[in-house]
Amino acid sequence: MSALQTVSSLIYLVSAVCYVLGVHLMRSPKTARKGNGLSAVGMFLAVITIIVNVIIEKRITPTGWIVLILGLAFGIGYGVIKARKVPMTDVPQLVSLFNAVGGGAAAVIGIFDYLLKGDGASLNLAFSLPVWLDVIIGGITFSGSLIATGKLSGHVPGKPITFPGARLVNVVVVVAILASAWLMMGMETNVWYVVLALAMSLIFGLLMTLPIGGADMPVVVSLLNAFTGLAVAFAGFVINNQVLIIAGALVGASGTILTLQMAEAMNRSVANILAGGFGTGDSDSGSAAADVPVDVKETSADDIGLQLAYAHSVMIVPGYGLAAAQAQHEVAELAKLLGDAGINVNYAIHPVAGRMPGHMNVLLADVNVPYDQMKQLDDANPMFESTDVSLVIGANDVTNPLARESGNEISGMPILDVDKSKSVVVIKRSMSTGYAGIQNPLFSADNTQMFFSDAKKGLQDIVAATKQYLDD
Repeated sequence: MSALQTVSSLIYLVSAVCYVLGVHLMRSPKTARKGNGLSAVGMFLAVITIIVNVIIEKRITPTGWIVLILGLAFGIGYGVIKARKVPMTDVPQLVSLFNAVGGGAAAVIGIFDYLLKGDGASLNLAFSLPVWLDVIIGGITFSGSLIATGKLSGHVPGKPITFPGARLVNVVVVVAILASAWLMMGMETNVWYVVLALAMSLIFGLLMTLPIGGADMPVVVSLLNAFTGLAVAFAGFVINNQVLIIAGALVGASGTILTLQMAEAMNRSVANILAGGFGTGDSDSGSAAADVPVDVKETSADDIGLQLAYAHSVMIVPGYGLAAAQAQHEVAELAKLLGDAGINVNYAIHPVAGRMPGHMNVLLADVNVPYDQMKQLDDANPMFESTDVSLVIGANDVTNPLARESGNEISGMPILDVDKSKSVVVIKRSMSTGYAGIQNPLFSADNTQMFFSDAKKGLQDIVAATKQYLDD
């Protein structure tokens, strides 16, 4: 082993340590920023090491340098600008778009090396198997993530999209993918074999994602993130790069664990979600007047302000309605107003309250909500019985007490025990159901009052009313 290879391996080891420690720090909102920064340092070291190796070993032509520099400039420029300008409510679709880029890049590596090293000859299994897996997983991730991005951004309908004969098409595509495996690993290299594998994987990604409802996108984004990691890991095997293998394996493993946890939080299996959601996702629209049951008690911003001003403890329960209305600034203002008055304020955050894992934490951190106020489900539930007012903002199924009963769509799903609070106020645009398609008895409970409003406008009115009572 040359001195250059030894130094490179040591730097790759340092990069890998940065990745591992970074992922560990990302487990907590308090340390997530440090973890993200540490992981970025590890990736920077790896990229610089690769560039130095390419320069010293003269493995690239002048044309290659032009392409590389242009690619780096475009990628860095787009990534920095997009990440800085994107609203926090659009972070899920940005993450999904990055998944697509990662999967597509990994697939391109596999295709290039298959054609470069094959040159009409048969390839050994140790090389051709990672190439095939790289192309298949990367292709599925690319097309599937683009559809997920479209569903999250509203450019693709959030409801499940199916068509007659979809299952037959799925079977044909899977058979074709298996056939491409036999051709790429058992026959002499041919460009059409890898084209078949790529085309079928892209189609499979579409067929896998289109039938899934928008409300299941948190799990899908997490699963596709795991796919991206696997594709990158196999790309590492293809080009014999240790840092890609390690980074990809970490992303794949952590994404898989998170996917299982998200599915568990929805009380559904990953297989059930991939088979197609039973709800249409974001259906919380329309007017309130026509669909309000007679036993629902409506309230006003003034009444809510009075309750909050005289409460000792308040629990804020954010849901996707808060994110959709971009009302994180208003909720932070209300919480600070109450906190300055000596009222104990916390946030109860359900794992699937947003449109991606950690969505609510990101939104609240963006408006400088103290991390110690963000209570995850297991920490928040014991606190509800001693809570004077729980303010539910755009959350539906994650607060539905029917989950404690058997025989319905959400039976067994872990929920926030909001109904155990002394008083509950729900800010919602209408009585429309969540993704499960069932009404929430919390809304008609004796201790619940409904405030029908857009989250942003409603919170603005509540802040104004609360100020008046606190100033008196």
